[in-house]
Amino acid sequence: MQSTAAYQLVKLANGTHSVHSLAHRETFHPVIGPVAEAEALYVKQLRLPERMAGHSGEFIIWDVGLGAAANVLTVLRSTRDAHCPLRIISFDHTMEPLEFALQNAAALGYFTDYEPAVETFIRDHRATFTDASRSVNWELHLGDFPTLLTSSTAHSLPAPHAILFDAFSPAKNPAMWTQPLFANLFRLLDPARPCALPTYSRSTMLRVSLLLAGFFVGAGHATGEKEETTIAANTLDLISEPLDKKWLQRAHKSTSAEPMWDPLYRQSPLSSDTWEKLQQHPQFK
Repeated sequence: MQSTAAYQLVKLANGTHSVHSLAHRETFHPVIGPVAEAEALYVKQLRLPERMAGHSGEFIIWDVGLGAAANVLTVLRSTRDAHCPLRIISFDHTMEPLEFALQNAAALGYFTDYEPAVETFIRDHRATFTDASRSVNWELHLGDFPTLLTSSTAHSLPAPHAILFDAFSPAKNPAMWTQPLFANLFRLLDPARPCALPTYSRSTMLRVSLLLAGFFVGAGHATGEKEETTIAANTLDLISEPLDKKWLQRAHKSTSAEPMWDPLYRQSPLSSDTWEKLQQHPQFK
């Protein structure tokens, strides 16, 4: 098992701090920092304050890639005016980045007001607390996410209204970016419950994987270092800029568009079978 020595605190060019994984050689939320990226990629793009303000009943978020919890804590802080109960289900194979981040909470800055909740969450793998005028239920599923999606446990989880998808890059963590993973994830959604999934990648391979899984897919908001990201949803109503037929033609010519069907990173053009399936997607008809 890796220790917290496997992580470093790094200062970004804009003066904010983030966590760097030595094992993966990747920095969490690089360039613009944890809070700015979480706000742009998840809070604003998912319109969480607006959606939660008009929501009745429990609002459910799946946090895929807990990491150092910047996404969750930024969502909590940005939606404090909402009155509906919030349930957050986090998934990761380790809590070590979060433990390390909490030890460096002052430098990171985004833990303010939430240190007790995070301490309870680390200890018990869940935390229930009152945040402003709403109740929050935050729980952890620790283990291999691709395996979890095929288990009976996954089918017992409540379907989400939003998914924060923040795994390490496909080159470093290919198991989290396969087409079967997104297909399994899509099958767990409730067709009657609108749900959107943004992520930082804009790769053609990812977008094809999401489309074949059943999602509608669009161009996502910029996050500072990236001019464009990706957003997928089970309804077009949650996508402001859907991919169009021009994108489809570019995908057909791309040398890196065929989904990863197994957890082995590689790049290849679309197969004829994949191309035929893409053309039949409702988004392009």
